[in-house]
Amino acid sequence: MIKGNAKILLSALLLLGGGTMSAFAKQWTLGDCVNYALANNISLRKTVVTYQSAQETLLQSKSALLPSLSASTSQNVTLNPWPERGSYMIAGDKVQTNSDKTYYNGSYGINASWTVWNGNKNHNQVKLNQLSVDEARLDSATTANSIQEQIAQLFVQILYSKDAVDVNKATLETSKANEERGKEFVKVGSMSKADLAQLTAQRAQDEYAVVQAESNLKEYKRQLKQLLQITSEEEFDVTVPTTTDAMALAAVPSVSSVYESALANRPEIQRAATAIKASDLQLKIAKAGKMPTVSLSAGLNSNTTSMSNNNWGTQLKNNFAFGGGVTLSVPLFDNRQTKTAVNRAILERQSNELDLRDKQTTLYSTIENYWLQAVNNQAQYRSAKISTESAQTSYNLLQEQFKQNLKNVIELMNGKDALLKAQQAELQAKYLAILNQDMLKFYQNGTLKQ
Repeated sequence: MIKGNAKILLSALLLLGGGTMSAFAKQWTLGDCVNYALANNISLRKTVVTYQSAQETLLQSKSALLPSLSASTSQNVTLNPWPERGSYMIAGDKVQTNSDKTYYNGSYGINASWTVWNGNKNHNQVKLNQLSVDEARLDSATTANSIQEQIAQLFVQILYSKDAVDVNKATLETSKANEERGKEFVKVGSMSKADLAQLTAQRAQDEYAVVQAESNLKEYKRQLKQLLQITSEEEFDVTVPTTTDAMALAAVPSVSSVYESALANRPEIQRAATAIKASDLQLKIAKAGKMPTVSLSAGLNSNTTSMSNNNWGTQLKNNFAFGGGVTLSVPLFDNRQTKTAVNRAILERQSNELDLRDKQTTLYSTIENYWLQAVNNQAQYRSAKISTESAQTSYNLLQEQFKQNLKNVIELMNGKDALLKAQQAELQAKYLAILNQDMLKFYQNGTLKQ
């Protein structure tokens, strides 16, 4: 089985896929899987919604820099069943001598306000919200990478499992041939029934190995369909790409060159660096709590009443008034709110700096691990190819000797087991060698060949 450290494969194939396939396609390339997942995976789509929400918050904070303007009106009806004769009422700024039992008052106004300066808190909030948009975008990119890594892992598992099925089927055919040969030996008396029973048991064991290999293949396909959010019962299969010895044994880039490039293009590193910038802005916003606030206000208003003998238009004109003002607010004592906010912003920055260092360390360790795995898998592949050739030659000779009744059943079965193990080891080393090299290229330049 492919190990967990070989999780990632070709995350940038969205640009190289050459068109998406239908959800019901019979054959899927790795690029098709990546493209379809990026368009349909629910986790990724949720991050896109978060990104869009951050954009809305940014637009709102930009609008908050502008003056606010509002219009208002109120209409009130009053019933006074027993008014005092000779009394008067106040309507707006006017004294009305009429004292009707039922009367109404109406008021109309337009008001504007604008925060001129508040220690640059509003401008820094816009910058902070812009960084929040960037962080949401980078979170989405990180999630996309994670999804592609999972797809790659499963895709490689499927490729390995498909070859494992073929190897086990070939082994089963050999076991069937050996069993038939054993039956012939029993007929002529050159083999005991006990030895034939061992050959039969081996054939049955190989049949189960095929069933289990096919079951593993189906399970990996099911997991990949789940990741792609596919619920169709249509047959799902992947296209097997061409792999060569040259691909498995290509030159491995150095750890330092890959790491330096990865620092500039990995979204999780950019996200951690952006968080530090956001902490700096949060500190400025917190310190602005000590600063005075200057704001302007202005308004237009008028009113009408049924207790006036003037018509509605005349009342609006006569009662029209406008004015404006400046407000200066100076914080004196805020129960330590500003100091606490400043200290928390400083601590948040320290935490984000540590988070960046941790991600850089993790990134270097990941790249170094891929480098070690690539080098080791190449050495294993070279050795496995030789072992497979040797095991195949040995088994071919054992088969010929078994046919001539020169080797017993135990020797034949041991030779077949050795060949099977060598073949599987070669397959695994080959896929892992190619995979880990592709991972290094992905971390280095953000793109990988299909």
